[in-house]
Amino acid sequence: MMLKLVVRRTTEIADDIRELVLARSDGGPLLAHPPGSHVVVECGTRRNAYSLTSSGIEPYEYTIAVLRLPGGNGGSEQMHRFRAGDRVAVSSPRSDFPPVSTAARHLLIAGGIGVTPMLSHARDAVHWGRDVRLLYGHQAGKGAYVEELARLLGGRMQRASGSEEFAGLLREALVSQPIGTHLYVCGPASLMDRVIEEATAVGWPPQRVHLERFTPAELDPGQPFTARLRRSGRSVTVPAGTSLLDALEQAGVPVANMCRQGVCGECQVPVFAGRPLHRDEFLTQDERAAGDSVMCCVSRSETEHLEVDL
Repeated sequence: MMLKLVVRRTTEIADDIRELVLARSDGGPLLAHPPGSHVVVECGTRRNAYSLTSSGIEPYEYTIAVLRLPGGNGGSEQMHRFRAGDRVAVSSPRSDFPPVSTAARHLLIAGGIGVTPMLSHARDAVHWGRDVRLLYGHQAGKGAYVEELARLLGGRMQRASGSEEFAGLLREALVSQPIGTHLYVCGPASLMDRVIEEATAVGWPPQRVHLERFTPAELDPGQPFTARLRRSGRSVTVPAGTSLLDALEQAGVPVANMCRQGVCGECQVPVFAGRPLHRDEFLTQDERAAGDSVMCCVSRSETEHLEVDL
């Protein structure tokens, strides 16, 4: 469901990072959401996902922060052009990155604009008195929300402005946490991959490592396969380098979709036969293992045929 919201205010909070505060035109309440939630926003001809920075308790505003990416898909440029009074189409909040209530400690590791979901985690943890630590790596001048995070967390936050400093703090953080700590990671793909690799190397169990990824990983073209559509009886060829969603749309088969990046879950369709090659950031590990659904926009098939509920 898309909401029609109004930009209440927009502020440059760091170099090339703009905060937008969105609200209902009548000032009424918005849907509550857990920390780590995101919304999908219409950005011109694109729909992009952005983290909500609040803890989500009885909100009257949704706040997001957007890094301008010159030469990107154009979404960030449009977001930076919005001004107070503009109307924006925004999805209901979706939660793929909530804090685990049973965690002994929450270790947050953020890079760059990846700090936005961590701010909501930090706000929530402080509100409920939960044990939380933050390691934030960012370039000089591009540290969003550093003053608020310093007030919230004090000595529980560490910052790094260079790769060597970040690497040292990361190693220390990964090996010094109490048993039962959960790790949350968001930032550039290279940073996230490094954190996951090092966490795995020192023995972090996968079920205690949580990711928030808003740009799809670099994907190989994949092998061609055929999508069999059970309801219509049709077969659609999906060539290498073409997404299942694109192939279906080219064949005149409509599929609900929003972000086209594997993060929002809108294009999920049930699978009856075949084995999906999951490339999304929406499904849990258990849901991937079940193999009974696929995200059309980024995922493919490991088998020659994939039968779906279309």
